[in-house]
Amino acid sequence: MQQSSLPFETRIQALTDRILADYGNERVIDRLDMFAQPDRLVIEALIEKLFRLVFPGYYRDYTYRIYNPKNNLSALIEDVAFHLNRQIGIALRGSGQVVEQGIEQAAEDLTAAFLERLPEIRAYVETDLQAAYDGDPAAANKAEVIIAYPGLHAITVNRLAHALYQLNVPLIPRIMTEIAHSRSGIDIHPGAQIGRYFFIDHGTGIVVGETTVIGDYVKLYQGVTLGALSTRGGQNLRGKRRHPTIEDNVTIYAGASILGGDTIIGHDSVIGSNVFITHPIAPGTRVSVKNQELMFKSGRGYVLQPENPENDPARIM
Repeated sequence: MQQSSLPFETRIQALTDRILADYGNERVIDRLDMFAQPDRLVIEALIEKLFRLVFPGYYRDYTYRIYNPKNNLSALIEDVAFHLNRQIGIALRGSGQVVEQGIEQAAEDLTAAFLERLPEIRAYVETDLQAAYDGDPAAANKAEVIIAYPGLHAITVNRLAHALYQLNVPLIPRIMTEIAHSRSGIDIHPGAQIGRYFFIDHGTGIVVGETTVIGDYVKLYQGVTLGALSTRGGQNLRGKRRHPTIEDNVTIYAGASILGGDTIIGHDSVIGSNVFITHPIAPGTRVSVKNQELMFKSGRGYVLQPENPENDPARIM
């Protein structure tokens, strides 16, 4: 590396001028208006406030000192309405889908429409809570599920985000689900349609794509992918069905990959771990991978799994 004889301050000033000049290339990444997009930190705070509205007895509010819980909730609803309205307005302005003169009214209408859906969202979340409690013998009680289970957290965020997605609110629903993704390891696109009594057990590594349709009483385990068969078409695939349909009463075990918009998993099916499915499965089907051939390392090298389980070296303790 060549040494410079110039003073460090002079070099930094020259580098600063060069970097600032780079912002004049009129690319998307050169945009300087930092207030033209929704604020991720504000949206993250909105998620916390919405959780207090969905589960009022389980998430504390450290700001207000109001002894009447309903007075507290009334103030919280107004607070959510104020901040959500502002963020929706910013998102609409940045998307260009509403003329400037109509943004304020559109943001107010969308905020009100979302809040109108909150009781319905809570009704769905109640079924998800019941599914988690019924489906996991490790759950001591429902309070534990609400407070500690990442699956219910991700599902709840998704149900809130999906309501905004259905109202065509730009960007904000995706920010919400990506915040949940970063916290839980569960990646559910806000466009996914999910029925009642949805249970995610453990959850880490789950991916659910935008056009996925999930019925009622569906259970997913960690590492499941409900994805697209191919995305090589890029933006030409926008708006087309790319992800599978999972009908009612289906259980999908860890590591399974189910891909493609024409792939339908029929009701009352069980999909075993690590399977790879790209075609429809009839209702009531059990799908599993044939017993894998295990290898065991000993001092004499690798040996195949013995056919007689009594001689299986894995059984020798």
